[in-house]
Amino acid sequence: MSDMVCNIVSGIVYLILAPVIGGLLAGIDRKISARMQRRVGPPIMQPFYDFFKLRDKQPVAVNKAQRFYIRGFLLFAILSGFFFFAHGDLLLVIFTLTIASVCFVIAAYASNSPYSQVGAERELAQTMAYEPMMLLVALGFYLHCGTFDAKEIVQSPAMNFIYMPGIFIGLCYILLIKFRKSPFDLSMSHEVHQELIQGALTEISGPTLAMIELAHWYENVLLLGFVYLFFTWAPAWSPVLGIAMCAFTYFSDILVDNCCSRVKWEHMLSSAWVVTLAAGFANVAFLMYMR
Repeated sequence: MSDMVCNIVSGIVYLILAPVIGGLLAGIDRKISARMQRRVGPPIMQPFYDFFKLRDKQPVAVNKAQRFYIRGFLLFAILSGFFFFAHGDLLLVIFTLTIASVCFVIAAYASNSPYSQVGAERELAQTMAYEPMMLLVALGFYLHCGTFDAKEIVQSPAMNFIYMPGIFIGLCYILLIKFRKSPFDLSMSHEVHQELIQGALTEISGPTLAMIELAHWYENVLLLGFVYLFFTWAPAWSPVLGIAMCAFTYFSDILVDNCCSRVKWEHMLSSAWVVTLAAGFANVAFLMYMR
């Protein structure tokens, strides 16, 4: 019973702190990107200012279906993180996160805007690109640790990264898609170079757009949680290494975002699958041989 209570408390802490951490990460992202481009950039708290400004605007939606699916996107993004930080099953976490992505795609399709429609199609292509690798991440942890349970994985007797370097490389590659960074910011973008205006977000504004930003903050913290699993094991000091590697991974994605130009969706899809096959499946084959 005490373990269950601890798991629930851990999940509740995620519900409270994830928006704060996610918003700060977004602000740090903007500031670092600006410095890389020799600009001053907005204050780190700017994402919170934008969020509250959007939340206070008059609710406007193309139709009721759009708001319904955006709420679904936010709900399932929150649930996936709750399951993860409550030390739940990794497969359940990934499937819940996939449902969140499906809700977002349907919300984009609910608009009659051609920009939104094309953005939804590209969002589907992105889902096809990263989903196989996400499943291989869960499979890799199972083969190495013998379980999908996040709590048992962080208590592994050996660092997971040592046995899963290929899977970690594959995860880092698809994180560029999940974090919506160049060269894979295809369906929507916060930058001015997006030829689709705002892509999947073209017809979304006000409180509805605020819900999407909040969902992305929750989602980003969850994705960094997967990075954390690779570098945390039995020693008491390992969480420090895990957090440091999360920070390094996020900074690396910002660096790539500012150094690379956007590619076509065909190249994104093919390259993601090549990395999945070359790094992911090779690592899984190694883990199966080790068993």
